[in-house]
Amino acid sequence: MRCLSDVQHPKKKILFLGYDETQTSIINALVASNCTVYHTDKKVDGDASYDFVVSYGYRHILTPDVIAAFSCPIFNLHISYLPFNRGAHPNFWSFYENTPSGVTLHLIDDDVDTGPIVAQRYVNFKKQDDTFVKTYAVLVTEIESLFLDNLDSLLSDQWTSTRQSGDGSHHYVRDLPANFSGWNSNIRQEIEKLQSESLKYD
Repeated sequence: MRCLSDVQHPKKKILFLGYDETQTSIINALVASNCTVYHTDKKVDGDASYDFVVSYGYRHILTPDVIAAFSCPIFNLHISYLPFNRGAHPNFWSFYENTPSGVTLHLIDDDVDTGPIVAQRYVNFKKQDDTFVKTYAVLVTEIESLFLDNLDSLLSDQWTSTRQSGDGSHHYVRDLPANFSGWNSNIRQEIEKLQSESLKYD
């Protein structure tokens, strides 16, 4: 656990889980907003001393016991338009299943990507965004922008949340097709290939 800024009279005391300050601009924005910020990408136990927790690029599941022990809001940044494409590889599945692309800021609850939505937006890609790598980069930019657009309301406790509606979808890492060519492949061509090959075995 690293303390990235120790402010005498902080606006908020925040634990940031996942990406560090070299991987996201959000941490520096929190520091610039007069917050005391702690960071780790390791597994954590709950700690009730924080005002809120941010999970972004975090590779560990927070168990119900840990969530309860934090006793504060835990915000997760997810690059899908929830409730669609919970779990792994949302950028792939939005194209494969023709579901909306977008980004969502939501609260963490006891399941995966099912918590109430604080803010979200659709993302429309440009013609030149023709590979999964390119669309992923757009989604990363949009999710960080979404968080920063809502930063004032988060820090002033003026945010609200709404329950997710509809069944949506969920995917695991193991669900990615074994014959997937890779993230640099052309999206249209790759989806056509995968769906055509899938039909052969149905």
